[in-house]
Amino acid sequence: MLVHIVEVQPRGGHRLFLRFDDGSEGVVDIAEVIPFEGVFTALRDQATFEQVHVDLQWGTICWPNNLDLAPEPLHDRI
Repeated sequence: MLVHIVEVQPRGGHRLFLRFDDGSEGVVDIAEVIPFEGVFTALRDQATFEQVHVDLQWGTICWPNNLDLAPEPLHDRI
């Protein structure tokens, strides 16, 4: 199923509140989804992690340097 993220809010640590276009919402610990290695190493830094925002065109969450995560695996964790 194609879903899009429409809202994101940092919730401390590496947790994010996510709301999807199908009405589902919840908190996901991103540290359980991705290793903070390689291109994602920068997200270990809390200030960088909290720069997360929604790319409304693609319906996903993004960070500086074009880091993004697909919404479907995040939706599955809600």
